[in-house]
Amino acid sequence: MATPDTAFVKQYKDEITLLAQQADFRLNNTIMIDNNFVGEQKFYEQYASDDMVEITSRYADTPMQLPDHRRRMVSARYFVTNTLEDPVDALQMLIDPKSTYMQAKQAAAARKKDDLVIAALGGNAWTGKTGAVAQALTLTIVEGATGMTKIKCINAKRLLDAGEVEEFDRTMVVGSQQLADLLNTTEVTSSDYNIVRTLVQGEINTWLGFTWKRSERLLVDGSAARLVYAFQKKGMQLAMQKDVEGRISERPDKNYAWQVYLRIAGGATRLEEARVVQIACHE
Repeated sequence: MATPDTAFVKQYKDEITLLAQQADFRLNNTIMIDNNFVGEQKFYEQYASDDMVEITSRYADTPMQLPDHRRRMVSARYFVTNTLEDPVDALQMLIDPKSTYMQAKQAAAARKKDDLVIAALGGNAWTGKTGAVAQALTLTIVEGATGMTKIKCINAKRLLDAGEVEEFDRTMVVGSQQLADLLNTTEVTSSDYNIVRTLVQGEINTWLGFTWKRSERLLVDGSAARLVYAFQKKGMQLAMQKDVEGRISERPDKNYAWQVYLRIAGGATRLEEARVVQIACHE
């Protein structure tokens, strides 16, 4: 005789929920973005400053100064993500997973854009006539094996100010640990505490002249320090040869399985060292 549990059934939700993940392009609108990129590399022309020459005598010759032209290079990199919905599996599912697959891939593309920008913030920029000269980042703040502090933030602002960098469109990109450091090291009685608290809670996003962006994708250097960045918009360039392009199509060679495919192509470069400050924060 069969027991009652023979008739028990299992119920499954008729949709797929994406697990926790970053799904947006966090650094969008904080950098220069170029969607007109054709070829293997693209060069961005620049011009440095001029000086004035004093004339101290009558009928003096007109002074001549050589123009100081410079350039930065972006190289295209290609990224794809692709998933097949097996036709046999599809017959046994209560749901159609293709739209969820595409959502996950769009989130992956958004994160990849952030990765390109973050790598370029602290990496070598390629300059010179043919883009063969490596230019390292020059402005860094270490200040011992400490986490993020208000002093580091102020010093980052000071370095940008000293380079006559515009005071608008400045961004500070940090991780959640750095926000926690600021909250923990700010005295409850200080005037900054409430500002930092609302910053951590997401109620405001500006402090010390920076728009604050949180990213959990910032890199760690050889000393185990998280590298965060203060920068001005004109200091960073993202060039997209192919922005997010996805398609869902059948594959006859795979028994007409549905293929969910997405690709991007592009690269990023630091345009000017004076506009980017790297801050080492031990966690």
